[in-house]
Amino acid sequence: MVTRSTIMDTNSFSKENAGLLDSSIRAMTHKRAAVLGDSYRLFYQNPVHLVRGRGQYVWDAQGHQYLDVYNNVASIGHCHPEVIAAVTKQMQLINTHTRYLHEGILDYTDSILATVPNAINRAMYMCTGSEANDLAIRVARAWSGGTGIIVTKEAYHGTSELTSGASPALGSGQALSSTTFLVPSPDQYRIGSATLGDWFANEVQQAIDNMAAQGIKLAGFLADSIFSSDGVMPGNPGFLNKTIDIVHANGGIFIADEVQPGFGRTGEAFWGFARHDLVPDIVTMGKPMGNGIPVSGLLAKSDVLAAFSDQIPYFNTFGGNPVSMAAAQAVLNVIREEQLQAHSLRVGEALRTELLTLKDKYECVGDVRGAGLFIGFELVTDKQSTTPDKALALRVIEALREERVLTSVAGPYGNVLKLRPPLAFQKQDIDWLVGALDRSLCRCAG
Repeated sequence: MVTRSTIMDTNSFSKENAGLLDSSIRAMTHKRAAVLGDSYRLFYQNPVHLVRGRGQYVWDAQGHQYLDVYNNVASIGHCHPEVIAAVTKQMQLINTHTRYLHEGILDYTDSILATVPNAINRAMYMCTGSEANDLAIRVARAWSGGTGIIVTKEAYHGTSELTSGASPALGSGQALSSTTFLVPSPDQYRIGSATLGDWFANEVQQAIDNMAAQGIKLAGFLADSIFSSDGVMPGNPGFLNKTIDIVHANGGIFIADEVQPGFGRTGEAFWGFARHDLVPDIVTMGKPMGNGIPVSGLLAKSDVLAAFSDQIPYFNTFGGNPVSMAAAQAVLNVIREEQLQAHSLRVGEALRTELLTLKDKYECVGDVRGAGLFIGFELVTDKQSTTPDKALALRVIEALREERVLTSVAGPYGNVLKLRPPLAFQKQDIDWLVGALDRSLCRCAG
């Protein structure tokens, strides 16, 4: 039986369509399948062959320019000159592991800790977000003495043994850990804002009670505070506070997965958790912190981390290497110098305003939600029923690709367009995106 992953398979190329492709693209898809195996996925029924990027734009092999409305890994923009310069300079000096002294990792740690609450005062470094979340789970278990991890029903937190076992978005082919417990996504569109905080806190308490009934002690609640894989569900600032109080009251910790909502993307705060005025016990970061250079990190309260680090030495060979730290420092510098958090707030609000005109125009646009440059655009069969329309969303995604706008879908039903461009996205790009989306909806929703 073929199993489906919401984040991997919903908007993916099907080899049954290979005969419709240009000969060069068809040859590349055949070779890719032959040498990389069947686990990899391509976007779109007509895959895009990208060869160059700059800022919020990318170009294919034929020279066609596209607007990138999906790539948060190149968080401050493709090929940012300051990151290129910092990496090039450091590569000409030395790149080695963290068992030698180097000021780069220390300087960056000072810089990144200055962005979080004072109670978070320790840092560790890895190469991927999966590794960061893997270590966070290990730390949570060491501190709490428990093993149970709570995540939302469409969460994605990584591909290691521990993190894939806590990533239901990977699909039924990837078994969840027996100590992973799921709670529904905080869907404000359908639940409403007035009761969302109490409702979600109650769901988490029920999960904790279910754990206890099975003899499992809570270790922690692991969440991306904008619930991106669940369909981009930012909620009103503060709705998560009761949930975190319940987690702490039951002896667990809160791990804030900031791979997607962090580094100014929400506009309202530098970190996703800060929108809710929360102080996590652990914060995890991924490749956006280095604009795509393989670097990730874990920030933690010293007493929480000590439960692990006082007992177990940890070594990640190239986590925190000088080149990666140079890239990460350059990203922080650019965010500050180009005022990208304020830019994200301002441009994101302007974009949502324009997208709301499409909601008024089309019966199939159920909801437009988000924070900063992180927006969910939900398609439904009709506004009254709010029934998700996955088929329409996939048609619109393919139509946008022909309009040379690149994005994808999210959520359990694959009906939410996930609009998450590099922070280089500008007000003048709004017309391209909204115009292309308007034309695509007109074509596909009729």
